[in-house]
Amino acid sequence: MLNTNQYFTLQQASLWATEYIGKNVTSSNISYLVQYGKVKKFENDGITQIDKEELKAYYDTLSGNRASEWKEKLGDDLNWSLSFEQYKEAETTKHVHRLHPYKGKFIPQLVEYFLDSHTDAFKKEVFFKAGDIILDPFSGSGTTMVQASELGMHAIGVDVSAFNALIGNAKVGHYDLV
Repeated sequence: MLNTNQYFTLQQASLWATEYIGKNVTSSNISYLVQYGKVKKFENDGITQIDKEELKAYYDTLSGNRASEWKEKLGDDLNWSLSFEQYKEAETTKHVHRLHPYKGKFIPQLVEYFLDSHTDAFKKEVFFKAGDIILDPFSGSGTTMVQASELGMHAIGVDVSAFNALIGNAKVGHYDLV
C-alpha cells in the first residue's frame, strides 16, 4: 500500500504543482506528464497517483536558467526561443493536434517558426509564402500539413505508417459540417 502522504491524485498533483511553480497546472497537464513518461504513475485502489518527490524533481529541472546552461554547452548561437518552454502543454497541442497522442510530433509553434513570414536574429530570410507547396516526407501525425494549411500553403505529407497517414489526413481533410 502506498504512503498517501507522499502521493497525489492527478487533481491534488495539479493543485500542488500550480502552487509550486506559480503557473496554472491542470489535471490534463499532469496526465500528459504520465502519458509521456516524465513522471511515473502508481495505482492505489484503482486510483492513479503521482509521487510528490518525483513531481517536484521534474519541475525543479524546469526552473533556473536553463538557457544559460545550454548555451554554455552548445554555444551562444543557440536560439533558446525554439525551446518553447514558455508554453503550457495545452498550448503546444492546440486544436486538431490534440486528436490523438503521438510521441514523435513537433509542436505546432516550431513548424510555424520555420514556415511563417517573420524574421529574427536567427531566421534572417523568409523561405515560404502563401500558395507554396510544402512536402513533409516523414509527416507523422500531420503537424506540418496542418500548420502549412493555416498559413495558406499547400501541403503534401508522406509517412510509411498507414495509421500516421490516417491521423494526418483526418486533420487536414475538408469536411461538410452542414
